[in-house]
Amino acid sequence: MSRYDSRSADPASYRERRSDSGFVHKGEYDGSRSSSSAKREYEGGALSPPRKLELDGLTPFEKNFYSESPAVASMSESEVEEYRRRREITVEGKNIPNPVKSFSDVNFPEYVMQEIAKAGFTEPTAIQSQGWPMALKGRDLIGIAETGSGKTLAYLLPAIVHVNAQPFLAPGDGPIVLVLAPTRELAVQIQQEAAKFGASSKIKNTCIYGGVPKGPQVRDLQKGVEIVIATPGRLIDMLESHHTNLRRVTYLVLDEADRMLDMGFEPQIRKIVDQIRPDRQTLYWSATWPKDVEQLARRFLFNPYKVVIGSPDLKANHAIYQHVEIMSENQKYNKLVKLLEDIMDGSRILIFMDTKKGCDQITRQLRMDGWPALSIHGDKSQAERDWVLSEFRAGKSPIMTATDVAARGLDVKDVKYVINYDFPGSLEDYVHRIGRTGRAGAKGTAYTFFTAANAKFAKDLIKILKEAGQKLSEALGIVEGVMAEAVLGTKEDCIYCIFEGSFSYREMGYYC
Repeated sequence: MSRYDSRSADPASYRERRSDSGFVHKGEYDGSRSSSSAKREYEGGALSPPRKLELDGLTPFEKNFYSESPAVASMSESEVEEYRRRREITVEGKNIPNPVKSFSDVNFPEYVMQEIAKAGFTEPTAIQSQGWPMALKGRDLIGIAETGSGKTLAYLLPAIVHVNAQPFLAPGDGPIVLVLAPTRELAVQIQQEAAKFGASSKIKNTCIYGGVPKGPQVRDLQKGVEIVIATPGRLIDMLESHHTNLRRVTYLVLDEADRMLDMGFEPQIRKIVDQIRPDRQTLYWSATWPKDVEQLARRFLFNPYKVVIGSPDLKANHAIYQHVEIMSENQKYNKLVKLLEDIMDGSRILIFMDTKKGCDQITRQLRMDGWPALSIHGDKSQAERDWVLSEFRAGKSPIMTATDVAARGLDVKDVKYVINYDFPGSLEDYVHRIGRTGRAGAKGTAYTFFTAANAKFAKDLIKILKEAGQKLSEALGIVEGVMAEAVLGTKEDCIYCIFEGSFSYREMGYYC
């Protein structure tokens, strides 16, 4: 039975027609067993690992829900091209739908429109304008857009429509929608949006991630949830313990795919996707489009649309003032304190470090020097990470140090300054780190400490700075020049002289 119409007419009817006690897996998939007991049975061979699904014998499902409005259908080719040009939308694929200019053009069901109205949104973002028609048509989709561009709702609202059109969950069924995310923080934020916009149609969701007890997550899965937002490792644990299955998944989202690959999740992603029916709808979201991301997309997607917002080349938010300062490693802490003295006005300041150890050391040192700093990284318990984030969001601790766990997906309003105490391991991470400020149309400032160990990034960093119209320091330009010659084996040692301040930059540029 389809519930697409029944939910929109009477959202409460869905919950009334299912048991409040929830679904309990039976037999082989009995979720009442502890995860440790299930793991022992699994390792001992009593249980077989989840098997790859084949298309034969699977129940067909509907996934095309798009009804083009007359206003959108009447757009001429020149109007469409002008709109895409103005909003920096580039598209690829066959039979691409026109972009929508307003929420009413999408023909979302009334229960979705009510949530949009509650949120106070005025018009779709660029990725939503083109992404919603594509996703609602049921085709696979590649979306490339910077963080903070509205990607989450670009896939969540079509997901809600998709869920409402599928048959009800039966006892033992897993989710209908699966969203994979690289970090706990991003997964939790996606869940908050899913809960907000799915509330009117009584869609249940849960968030599956490591670092916390499994019990509450297992209970959610046993009761039956239509949407699961998960990090790959914990989800595989749940699958191997038979607390859930992916046989009902018909709408798959990979969010921040580039970050998941950077974190080494490709084997886990492949293992998960192999357990999902091959005729699913897959939406693949990334802020960048490197070769490894493209290769993974080719494996998982069939005849996809592709929409790119802005240039596919790496670039930073133009609303962020970027200041790069050349220094030696042993100058960094004193430079940080001096910078904090200059900019500290009660605003939120996010400081990025490369390592968990460095994060804790600098935080301890700052607190000893009287600065109100807390830290967040992967070795912290989830409860502690949640507490630190709440203190930071509330402004009770306006300085937060973090590893790259906070570089993507972390949405804290009013972060005025980002400081890269340690330069990241890639330019993609640099763009995402500084993107924690300058969000939702606000201005922001990013300071970056650049040492000899980072010199190899000078050329590409200068490209990003130039594209964003930033003023380049003379020092950084000379570093790039020296590095270019160092490739030929002529000035390998000069770069260290620059950072140690042995000569003036102009002397280094001409006489070294």
